[in-house]
Amino acid sequence: MALVSNPILPGFHPDPCIIRRDEDYYIATSTFEWWPGVRIHHSRDLVNWKLVGHALTRRSQLDLRGTPPSGGVWAPALSYADGVFWLAYSDVKAFNGCAKDVRNYLVTAREVTGPWSDPVTLNCSGFDPSLFHDDDGRKWLLNQIWDPRPDSRQFAGIALQEYCARTQRLLGGALNIFRGSALGITEGPHLYKRDGFYYLLTAEGGTGEAHAVTVARSRSITGPYEVSPQNPLLTSLHQPTAPLQKAGHGSLVCTRDSKWYLAHLCSRPIGVHRRCILGRETAIQAIDWPVGGWPQLAHGGRTPEVVVEVPGPAADPYLPVFSDDFSAPSLNPHWNLLRTPAEPSWLSLSERPGALRLRGRQTLLSCFDQSLVGIRLLHSQCRISVKLDFAPTSFQQSAGLAFYYNTTNFHALLLTARDDGARELRLLCGDNGSYSNPANGGVRVSDEGVIELRAELDGESLQFFHVPQGDSPLPVGPPLDATLLSDDRIIEGGNWGFTGCFITLSAQDSSDSGLPADFTVFKYQSMPERLSGLIEANRGETVTL
Repeated sequence: MALVSNPILPGFHPDPCIIRRDEDYYIATSTFEWWPGVRIHHSRDLVNWKLVGHALTRRSQLDLRGTPPSGGVWAPALSYADGVFWLAYSDVKAFNGCAKDVRNYLVTAREVTGPWSDPVTLNCSGFDPSLFHDDDGRKWLLNQIWDPRPDSRQFAGIALQEYCARTQRLLGGALNIFRGSALGITEGPHLYKRDGFYYLLTAEGGTGEAHAVTVARSRSITGPYEVSPQNPLLTSLHQPTAPLQKAGHGSLVCTRDSKWYLAHLCSRPIGVHRRCILGRETAIQAIDWPVGGWPQLAHGGRTPEVVVEVPGPAADPYLPVFSDDFSAPSLNPHWNLLRTPAEPSWLSLSERPGALRLRGRQTLLSCFDQSLVGIRLLHSQCRISVKLDFAPTSFQQSAGLAFYYNTTNFHALLLTARDDGARELRLLCGDNGSYSNPANGGVRVSDEGVIELRAELDGESLQFFHVPQGDSPLPVGPPLDATLLSDDRIIEGGNWGFTGCFITLSAQDSSDSGLPADFTVFKYQSMPERLSGLIEANRGETVTL
């Protein structure tokens, strides 16, 4: 046995669905508006996790252009049966107010690494679909039911409907098998069969501090379902000092030696405002599940633990922090894009060998065609640096480094041109739709050549720098509030946010000039110690994937 420290998938890895196939464990997580869709990790010991790919990699599987922030791919449900991997997921196009414009799909693959099929359309009655494979060979689709009437209980329950794999169609009508416990806001269903009972696992309480995992069971798949007398199975509610907050949305897995574990969503707040700049992450808990009884956390109570005993060897921490010299023929899979796959018209790794070349398109505020690549922020103390070769001739052309949550919340350091044609660095910051330049103007830099951009994150504080050739780093603007890059801040502004912060490289060009911006020597360094002003460049840890 070994000890693993939560979260097992840090940074933006929400809504985990965990399964086992023989000796292999897999977790699928939501990707929302980020491309490609559905992130899949693999482990053999529940300790060491490796990204092995994405399920939705073609436009025929997923169309995210115009998708609003935090729309897109919600709560993928991974399963394995009949020698096939099955993946059900929602594609959400609107979710504010009383609307939940969503369609649910199913894709399949012989191997989890793909290729995955084009999607089968399932339904549009609600979100969070999952497929249950009964031991009699029948298959059943579950999903949350959405009631669009403003005066209704909009989270209306969990639908169950049989699915025919041969015809790829749903059969008969849908039944509402579970209207939820007293916690309400019932979603994220997963079904398990054990000891003659059907156990229904759901997420309840909403995605904030009251988030929870609820268990109900029935002798019949169609119900009625009885809620566990120890409900909820998991929650951080009323435990404000617990390191893992917002705990909920879980799924269960059984090891070969019949030990049970729960993978679940969590967040880690920091600072006086208790905001979660690393987004919604994935943790794991050991489960005690006696024969004929109810599953419970093995350590007792309902609050998630940070350190959990698992059957694997000593932990090799999940640290996808890295440097990239862009010498590979394709992007490292840890890079993600917004809404669309890469196309040679705006992204190239071959036009200038050893550089990521971006041609600017729409601004950071667009939901359509951004020239942007990003990796997940995984540490609350880190240093980022990149070298940029870019010769803008107009203020309509810019390129640079950004800490990006969505179209309304980001901090960006951009190289652009002044009215007289000279190059300058400017800050552009978004806070719930209010945009500003905290530097109070631009910082003049040399009119030609490569410039190094740097950012240092120290918990709540983010500082940008530029590094003149052969000189020390110079700050650009004041320290910025990094907690603006969180679900919590989005919600304070009256909207919904379900994702996390990305460190991005981008180019914008409203003049449509096709001018290239070349990025080289990207480095992400974790800083476990507290940062204090400028830190020597050789400190921290860099791992090349």
